[in-house]
Amino acid sequence: MAKQKGFIKLQGSLGGLTFYESSGQSIVKTTGGVDKSRITNDPTYKRTRENMSEFGASATVGKALRQGFGTIIKNIKDSTVTGRLTGVMKRINNMGSGVRGQREFDILTNKEILEGFEFNSKTPLNTVFYPEYTAPTLDANRSIATWVIPDFNTSNFLRAPEGATHFKLILASTVLSNYHYVSGLKKYEAVEPTDNKVNGINLSNAIPIEAMVGADTTLTVDLGFAAVLPNTVAVVMATGILFYQEINSELYELSSANAMRISAVG
Repeated sequence: MAKQKGFIKLQGSLGGLTFYESSGQSIVKTTGGVDKSRITNDPTYKRTRENMSEFGASATVGKALRQGFGTIIKNIKDSTVTGRLTGVMKRINNMGSGVRGQREFDILTNKEILEGFEFNSKTPLNTVFYPEYTAPTLDANRSIATWVIPDFNTSNFLRAPEGATHFKLILASTVLSNYHYVSGLKKYEAVEPTDNKVNGINLSNAIPIEAMVGADTTLTVDLGFAAVLPNTVAVVMATGILFYQEINSELYELSSANAMRISAVG
């Protein structure tokens, strides 16, 4: 690998060399790798094609889950969330039925793999919020999620960032469909595309960080389903916390110590 010097900077491949930019520097290296058409057609690369199919699908399913929580995780997630979720989905895929390269993603059956996932690996929820509480529950239709947090002392059971004066608790839920391989399309599709990514979020009122909350806190999210959801979808429920600083009677969300995790899948 070498660096480009001179007024003209090239990008792309030319004469067996690849030109590209990395960290503000223009780099040149020899072009390598296996020809794409060979990977696509050569029987020798059958296992590679299988791996590529399932890994790409794992990224797709992970993206669907991120989109379901998209409006809330933007100020919580870390830079590794995409890769970590893809890895979780690949573990679920490994448990699926079907031949290699076409194994299904059965979310509800393998929910334990997803439960406990932290959207910010550097700030797990239980490191900043640790009163006694139970995971959210669902009603019979799997439409209404409910999270009850018993009254607690905010001075003893929070690790708030410097400057924080208030916090809000989060309950978010989203539907994640199973995914299966469609031979005619040669790709994975959601089994229940209409229900997939339906979501809702509820935040508590701003709670001062000073003493007891003063009462139990109950959060509910109703996804609006009038009938029981099929087992080909899972309802993924996440709980979390956002910290705020009050300045001149206005609350400003802080960028540190916010956390959210997948607490239950039903």
